[in-house]
Amino acid sequence: MIGAIIDQLREALETWNEKLAEIWVLLTQSPSEFKGGHIWSVIEDVHGALTAIGLSLLVLFFVIGMVQTCLSYQEVKRPEQAVKLFLRFVISRAIVVYGLDIMLKIYEIVQGMLSAVIAKVGLTPANNILLPDEVITAIEDCGFFESIALYALSLIGGLFITVIAFVIILTVYGRFFKLFLYTAVSPVPLSTSASEKTQHIAVSFIKSYTGVCLEGLIVMLSCVIYTAFATSPPGVNSSASGMVWVYLGELIFNMLILVGIVKASDHTVKEMMGL
Repeated sequence: MIGAIIDQLREALETWNEKLAEIWVLLTQSPSEFKGGHIWSVIEDVHGALTAIGLSLLVLFFVIGMVQTCLSYQEVKRPEQAVKLFLRFVISRAIVVYGLDIMLKIYEIVQGMLSAVIAKVGLTPANNILLPDEVITAIEDCGFFESIALYALSLIGGLFITVIAFVIILTVYGRFFKLFLYTAVSPVPLSTSASEKTQHIAVSFIKSYTGVCLEGLIVMLSCVIYTAFATSPPGVNSSASGMVWVYLGELIFNMLILVGIVKASDHTVKEMMGL
């Protein structure tokens, strides 16, 4: 019975550690390297196909913007107005054509911030959460009736930890796939920069994409704070079973907080920076 309790808790923590290590890989990996780059090649094909459509829309938005800005053909012929329209068209076209490079550069900047955090705190996949020796000793010191209650507790607690681990990894995967979606469709919203009346759509798109990139930084900082909490010594309790209850309670509570912060990382970025 005692061995089964310890094994159940260790297996649950191993699942949690595996998912945290997977999160670490996702946050430090470039989208072009994900799954060997196969998905990225598909995204590039879609992006290339939509670039042609984006350039067509760019001309349309430019003409609409020119008509709305200039009241007559004579205004278009004015040198300063003609130069302004020409520069807007050239810059907008460059944004659409080189939009993929711009987005990758934004991602690299955010990844640089994330790498700085990792280097400072020394976070690696090897930072596993292990069952403390104090808790193992407390479990081994339990009597027969206490061990029955702890077995049920370990079963329920292990199930909770496993479910939480899968919820958090699904959330991080969702953020990663949003990067693919933004990259694939970028030529269409970026083409709206050709018109002064619609350029707010392109600005909003870039801000939203930057927010998705910054979500990775929020997730990484959340994992750093969680690791500091999880590696702290378990609370001292008068009874052996009480220590196990306190340890599991604090562990699951901290995991729930981490999942909540990770799931709300997009809202956190919006509140911090208005993105």
